[in-house]
Amino acid sequence: MEKAYKLLALQEGISNRAAKDLIDRGVVYAAGKKVSVARGELSSSTKFKVEKIAPIKVIFEDEFIMAVDKPAFMTSEEVAEIKKLPLLHRLDRETSGVLLLTKDDEFRQKAVIAFKKREVQKEYLAIVEAKIVEAMEINAPIMTIKKGNTAYSKISSEGKEAISHVEPLMYEGKRSKIKVRIETGRTHQIRVHLKSIGASILGDTEYGGRPHKRLMLHASKIMLLGYIFQTKEPEDFIKFSV
Repeated sequence: MEKAYKLLALQEGISNRAAKDLIDRGVVYAAGKKVSVARGELSSSTKFKVEKIAPIKVIFEDEFIMAVDKPAFMTSEEVAEIKKLPLLHRLDRETSGVLLLTKDDEFRQKAVIAFKKREVQKEYLAIVEAKIVEAMEINAPIMTIKKGNTAYSKISSEGKEAISHVEPLMYEGKRSKIKVRIETGRTHQIRVHLKSIGASILGDTEYGGRPHKRLMLHASKIMLLGYIFQTKEPEDFIKFSV
């Protein structure tokens, strides 16, 4: 028996640190299951499969703003570092979709004000573990507890106002594909709100979802200061049989 990241490093011919990073990202599998604990002990004969991270796609760019389609398993900060531009907002590492970076300080200030005034519209797609057949509004305050580089949110009367609008797109059995429009941008808002109605997102083990190859949440559309940025539905959402 040996630690997973050390075995992966040997198999891939990479450093222990690089191997640990791949496991922490959630792209390493063994025997068809995601390896989630880098320091977990596995048989020395374990064979790993490493999923490739999709490239960053630029959706739109002008002198003020850049909109990209962020792949799952990459942090927003990594995108900013690669593109050498400051972020306007963030997406969770496993969430794919529209991410905005700014190229002009004056425009950035206008955008920040628009976010604060709730003049920005954001839409997401999600696969959830519940049968959603009617549109609904979830209005429940959210409190976020931050420790180091991690954050966990929960519904609390002491939290900040949070409003999400849910619209069913299709369902089969006990799973549904839905569209979620958010009026506020609290940390993990969609994940927490959907958990609160018994509809955790597939792959969202932190908030009650079953294990899956990724968090099935995609930022599909943002409307900001006259701009409309939209991405195509990811292949894993199209191919996924709900």
